[in-house]
Amino acid sequence: MNLTLKRTPGIYVVGFMAAGKSTVGRHLAHRLGWNFFDTDAEIEAAEKIAIADIFAGRGEPEFRRIETAVIRQHVRWIERGRPAVLALGGGAFSLPDNRLLLENNGITVWLDCPFETVQHRVTQATHRPLARDPEAFAALYRARRDHYRLANVHVPVFSDDPETTVAAILTHPLFQ
Repeated sequence: MNLTLKRTPGIYVVGFMAAGKSTVGRHLAHRLGWNFFDTDAEIEAAEKIAIADIFAGRGEPEFRRIETAVIRQHVRWIERGRPAVLALGGGAFSLPDNRLLLENNGITVWLDCPFETVQHRVTQATHRPLARDPEAFAALYRARRDHYRLANVHVPVFSDDPETTVAAILTHPLFQ
């Protein structure tokens, strides 16, 4: 396995909302025998409120502050040798401080899901505050791709089967 993962055994799954980060991350963790954590789920559990309500009541900057604190806590655990796969919220990797924290403590994996797929998945959900305006949603998708490209591993998502995506991740040279 990669020397970085031996030193700090963390895999951080990044990508746009509805790209499948949580589902693929859970399958990847299971395959590796590692712990799995979803930052959005952890934030909702800790704050006892939905993310959409945090955005509405406290604003995006406060949500991002909480999100970074959750990521930082997991990185500390990973640094102590607790292997984990962490699924990040869609905007977490857009923040330079988060990217720096992650790049020094494991491997980032970008799930590159086509816009049409995430758009279809998001139209079935009402809990995504940044997806309510279709034009802004498309612009956000395009803008965030520049950040996601900075991930260590790029995995195009061609299938709704998470095991297909996990196989693509694990065959990447960084995991050999």
